[in-house]
Amino acid sequence: MNKGGSANEVKRYFRAIKQHIMNKKLGMKKRAVVLLSGGLDSATTLYFARKKGYEIFCLCFDYGQRHKKEIKLAQKLACVSGSKWQMVKFSMPWTSSSLLDKKRLVPKDRDFNGEIPSTYVPARNIVFLSFAASFAEAVGARVVFIGANQIDYSGYPDCRDDFLKAFEQALRKGTKSGVEGRKKISIIAPLVNKNKAQIIKMAKKLGVPLELTWSCYNGGKSPCGVCDSCRLRSHGFEKAKSKDPVQ
Repeated sequence: MNKGGSANEVKRYFRAIKQHIMNKKLGMKKRAVVLLSGGLDSATTLYFARKKGYEIFCLCFDYGQRHKKEIKLAQKLACVSGSKWQMVKFSMPWTSSSLLDKKRLVPKDRDFNGEIPSTYVPARNIVFLSFAASFAEAVGARVVFIGANQIDYSGYPDCRDDFLKAFEQALRKGTKSGVEGRKKISIIAPLVNKNKAQIIKMAKKLGVPLELTWSCYNGGKSPCGVCDSCRLRSHGFEKAKSKDPVQ
């Protein structure tokens, strides 16, 4: 707290200290919402938040993706980690993304040349984070965790660090908690600047059950091995000198 703070700032400061003391007496944990897809990155993020001691509320989405395998695994991951979870179901009928439209082919062995691929779902993370912010404000969570990554990724613009920081600032202006300044919601993306090998090593150290994660854009019995997500995962395990339990 600044020495020259206003009277309101002083009141908020002592109110926060009082709440912190009460929480410790009651044994209450700080709360966080974790966006959980069932993939490698979101699972690692979940276990990262768990390691930090948060009471976790997982938010999973059924938005019409090509298969339900990742949804079932997301639920398993939430249960295995001892986290509460909530499923949100909605549709995006206006998009022609190949992740949603089964009539379109998912790109195979694509060059990672900076072009945004057909698997891009318009503003998906904006939608997900909006749900997460609403959930966080309702349950009194001050943090939203997301497994976004801007290093080994397909080039989606809403996975980038500058977007996440901008969205956090939007929450300062567009939520009650942000305007009142009591419990501002922060967006934390612990993997945003890590490559896939680093993420895998981190996952193993955190004890993530990697056999319960699914990265493939297709929902077969085994990963296709040729979509962007499969190739990034495979390359990551190779660089980490580790065997993928899903293969």
